[in-house]
Amino acid sequence: MRRDLVVIAAALAAFAALTVALAVGGPLIDLDLAVRAWSEAHRPPAADRVARVANRLGQGGALLGLAVLAAGLAAWRGRTLRPLLYVATATLLVVPTVLAVKALTERGAPSSPLPPERTVALLGPLPPAEYDAGFPSGHVVNTVVWYGVLLTLATVLLRGYGRGAPPPALRWTVRVAPVVIVLVTSTYLSFHWLSDGLAGLALGIAIDRTLHLPRWRL
Repeated sequence: MRRDLVVIAAALAAFAALTVALAVGGPLIDLDLAVRAWSEAHRPPAADRVARVANRLGQGGALLGLAVLAAGLAAWRGRTLRPLLYVATATLLVVPTVLAVKALTERGAPSSPLPPERTVALLGPLPPAEYDAGFPSGHVVNTVVWYGVLLTLATVLLRGYGRGAPPPALRWTVRVAPVVIVLVTSTYLSFHWLSDGLAGLALGIAIDRTLHLPRWRL
C-alpha cells in the first residue's frame, strides 16, 4: 500500500505540474504547438486511417462494456458482487474526475479551425459553441484505468477456470502498449495536444493505483 501511495502522490504531482505549466504558458505551450504543426504536416491519408483505427483502443464506452461483462461473469462464478463493485468504483473515480477537470480548464482542441495559438491555452476565451473539453485526454485516462481493470478481471476468471495468471510479459504488454498507442494517435490526429495526453497519463495512473488501495478480494 505504501508503494501505491507514493505512486499516487507522484502522479498527482506530475498532473498538477503540467496544469500549472500550461496555465502559466511558456515552453510546454510551445512544445504543444510544435507537435501539432508537425502532425498536421506529416499525416498522409493512409497514416490517418491507421491512426484512427488504432485510437479506438481508448474508447471508454466499449472498455466499460467489456469490464461490466467480465465483472458480471466473475460475480456469477464466484457468487459475489465484489467484481461489479470494483467496476462501479472505477467508473466513479474516472468519469466525474475527468469531466470536472475538463469543465474547469476549458481547453480547446488542436484540430479546431480557430488559430492554434488561441485553442492551446487553458481557460482561454473560446466561442460558445467551440469544443472546450480537451484537458486531460479522456481516452488516455480510459486506457490506463480500464485495461488495468480488464487485466485484473481476466486474471480472476482464468484462475476460476483453473488456469494460471497471464505471464508478466503479457501483463506488461496489455498495460503499456494500448496506452502508448492511444497517446500517440490522439496527438498525431490532433484530437488532443501532447500535454493533454501526458496529463491523462498522470491522472490515469493516480486513479489506477487508487483502485488498488482497498485490496479487492475478487
